[in-house]
Parts: sequence; structure tokens; C-alpha cells
Amino acid sequence: MRPLNLSLLAAVFAATSGSAYAQQLPATTIGEMAETPLVRVNIAESLRTPPDEASLTVGTQVKAPTAKAVVAASKTRTEKLLAAIRAAGIRDKDIQTQGLQLSQDYTYDRQPNGGAQQRLVGYIANNSVVIKTRDVGSLTSLLDGLTEAGADTVYGPNFSIADPAPLRREARVRAMARGIAEATEYARNNGFAKVRLLSVEEGVSYRGSDIVVTGGRIAAPMAPPPPPPAPERDGGGIVAPGQIETAVQLNLLYRMER
Repeated sequence: MRPLNLSLLAAVFAATSGSAYAQQLPATTIGEMAETPLVRVNIAESLRTPPDEASLTVGTQVKAPTAKAVVAASKTRTEKLLAAIRAAGIRDKDIQTQGLQLSQDYTYDRQPNGGAQQRLVGYIANNSVVIKTRDVGSLTSLLDGLTEAGADTVYGPNFSIADPAPLRREARVRAMARGIAEATEYARNNGFAKVRLLSVEEGVSYRGSDIVVTGGRIAAPMAPPPPPPAPERDGGGIVAPGQIETAVQLNLLYRMER
């Protein structure tokens, strides 16, 4: 038996496969692609607007000799805080309690040998509440009222926009207008008259400059971003919130046409 010529078989297979593939494509496909090139543009459009809502976390801490006593004291303190929150006009749906955290409270007694002995002296209860307000202009008064009502810690505020959808729509319209203008410019620079949109891919980003809180009675937020240059203060120790940026990113593919 004569051995098979693998090189010859591979060549025949490649030729027949190429012929079959060529028969499946229209004869003018390659020519059309050469005559009507594509242009892809990436457009980012953003709008900036003042925030219309803010969220913050307020907490209470109490100590007592027994677990039962500290839970009772924490409940009383938290109820007083919640009453102050509601009195400030915060709606119930914008108030969320995060739960009670109970831990042991120790002291360390110095020993004659220079060491220290741990001794349980009671319990510590921490309770926190997340609230949202749409009265951004009254944040200073709100914070003062909460601390007077017994809040030991305040994290935030964090500013946002309640409904960013209209801003996204406007940013999308502007991005599409810029996209067709830039693609048309590319087309005319290459001897074509216009472009036709083939596909759109969208990515949305939403961010803003967070507030920076100063003052010993208020805890700073975790890893705050750098404040904007020359911020204005409202007189209550809170940096002005600045503006929120809503951005839309579009990846647009056009075909150049004569």
C-alpha cells in the first residue's frame, strides 16, 4: 500500500474549503467594504447639576453595667434620635435602622509586677440609622438637631441626584449629535458625503464630588475624595456640596456613503 501524501491532502482540503467559503459570500462583499469604509467614534458627554438629596448615617453609643441595662438604654437613646429625625421632616421610607451592636467593656487594672489584668466593667451598645433628606439646604440645622438629640457619630452626608434619568437623556442627545458631526467630518475628509449609523454601544457613569465634613463632633467619611479647589463654607463647618456629574459614553459605528 502506498503511503498517503498528507501535504497534498491538506492543499486539496484548503482549496476546496476556500472555494466553498467564496461561494457562500456575495461577489461584491469585499468590493463594497473597500468602497464604503467604516468609522468608529467614542463620545463622552457629561452634565453637572447641584445635588437634590443627601444621605447620612447617624449613630448612638451607650454604656451600662449589664447587657440588659445597656440594651434598654440604647433603645431609649435611639427612640429619642428617631423622634428628632421625624421632627426634622424626614419621611419614614427614608429612615432605615441598621441594628444594634453589643460588645463587652473592659478596663485594665495595674498589677504590682508592672502588668495589667483585664476586668469586665460592663457593656457597650452601638446603634445606627441611615437617613435620606431632600432638603439639602438645611443640612446644618439637621446635623445640629441630631447631635442635640444624642447622635454620637455622623458619617456623611453623601450627595446624589434623586432622578438622573433626564440628565442621561440630555447627555445622550448631545453625544449622538457630536458623534454624527465627528463621523461626518471624517467622511468628508476622505471624499465621502455622509455617514449612516450602524450600531451604538452605551456606557453610563454617575459620580459627584462628595461632601467633606469638619469638626470634632462629626466623624469623617471613609476615604473621602479630594475637595474641589477653594470650596465655600456655609458657616456650619460643612463644605458646600458642589455639583454632581452624570456622564454618558457612546461607542458609535458609522458607514461612509457617497
